[in-house]
Amino acid sequence: MAASTETGSVQINRNRLFFGTCFALVPTAAAMAIVGNILGPLKADFILTNYEVGIIGGTTLWGMAISQILLGSFADFGMRRIMRMAFLCHLLGTGTMISATLFAGSSSAFWVLFLGALVLGLGNGLVEVAGNPLVTSLFPENKTTKLNQFHAWFPGGMVITGLASYALSLTGIGGWELQLAIIFIPILIYGALVLFETFPETEGVQAGVSFKDMFRATFTSPLFLVMFFSMMITASLELGPMRWIPSVLQSGGVPGILVLVWVSGLMALLRFFAGPLVEKFSPTGLLLASAVISGIGLYLLSIVETLGLIYVVATVFAIGVAFFWPTMLGFVNERIPRTGALGLGLMGGIGMAITGAVTIPIMGDIADQYVPDMLPVQETVAVLSSAVEDMPPLLADLPAARQADVEQTIQLSQTALDAYEANGELPGNATANALRAITSSGVDVPAVEQAQALLSPAENYGGRMSFRYVAPLAVIITVIFSVLYWRDKQAGGYRAERIGVSQDAAHSVTT
Repeated sequence: MAASTETGSVQINRNRLFFGTCFALVPTAAAMAIVGNILGPLKADFILTNYEVGIIGGTTLWGMAISQILLGSFADFGMRRIMRMAFLCHLLGTGTMISATLFAGSSSAFWVLFLGALVLGLGNGLVEVAGNPLVTSLFPENKTTKLNQFHAWFPGGMVITGLASYALSLTGIGGWELQLAIIFIPILIYGALVLFETFPETEGVQAGVSFKDMFRATFTSPLFLVMFFSMMITASLELGPMRWIPSVLQSGGVPGILVLVWVSGLMALLRFFAGPLVEKFSPTGLLLASAVISGIGLYLLSIVETLGLIYVVATVFAIGVAFFWPTMLGFVNERIPRTGALGLGLMGGIGMAITGAVTIPIMGDIADQYVPDMLPVQETVAVLSSAVEDMPPLLADLPAARQADVEQTIQLSQTALDAYEANGELPGNATANALRAITSSGVDVPAVEQAQALLSPAENYGGRMSFRYVAPLAVIITVIFSVLYWRDKQAGGYRAERIGVSQDAAHSVTT
């Protein structure tokens, strides 16, 4: 197996670079799995709505998009510099999110979480900015397969970090802060592996493609524009539901993080062995099958409730979304290779931007709209009244910090009751927030357990309805990929293109 590559007189350790860059996807995966797992605790600790935690969860994705879109074309000027920037952003973003505990009880906590998620997302995006063109430069003869193997580390990392996060939740060791701190481990590992290695030039630089040519190839290609639009949908189908799976299923009494681990493990396995499937079905055939299967899986995930069926349906969903991201990138780089690092950056960037800034918050908003439908009015009023009556006598015995939290809980509960008495209806989000505050109040009153019993099935129902609203997007891309697959058939089959590489810049492989 090739261990190194010589470019001119510079020795490049191809295996170390590939493995190290693959490992750099683990913090991205950790951000996805762990942040998804702590959305519930964040709602409870900081009294946030589904929409607000959806913004925090989504920010790690659209923050990722910012760096990909703005810096995607700059991979041509040095991929190692970009990886170093990613390393710093990963450290700062994770640390900032953890520091939100210093602002508990203040509205500033939301903005600290938001800022930390944004910086963490920027680091995630920078890994993609450097990683995708690095893989295509190291393996120009086998791009789609190697990109699938590279991106197998994203769901693979979700398995590792998701299990670690679940174990901490189960044992009660630490809180959500300790779960986030897990992200520091893969950050330090990939930093040690790649930050001081020699990186090759991108494939476009080796071939003499100018900055201007790359922009022209990207923005004048109808095929690129079609795939750019399609990436918005495929990313939404994959990453939107995966962000919400842990908290939605957990509220229904199912260990949601384990379901996410199951989905992620299947995705990693399928991506790692994608080569034969790419050969057999072609990228367009694989994308078409993925569109159909993902839509079916996601719709069924919005319906089933029992543990066994959830794992069956989650398997269908995993098969459907497994190949979307890397195969979309591979298709664009193989069919329109002169788009280079810019094309890869824009494709990844728009996928993350739409999912993080639009899909995930909208799914949270849809859930918020449906949560009140599952709250029985009289039982909810009784719980709120109980909290208002039973909590004030306990205030004198609580530490000052806890007093502020409980006083806020009493106020939220009273506000919801006042609205009910005035209008005969409970205010939707205000009522849900009051119940969340009661469940996280930490005081020993009957209302705590009663509020949780009312809120959990309502949260589960709202979340499953958000899955149902996203599923029809699969119909749109099924049509698009059907046309692309048909055109390939008419042309005699799928054909990849390669940029001509000059002899001086060509790789000479040594064992």
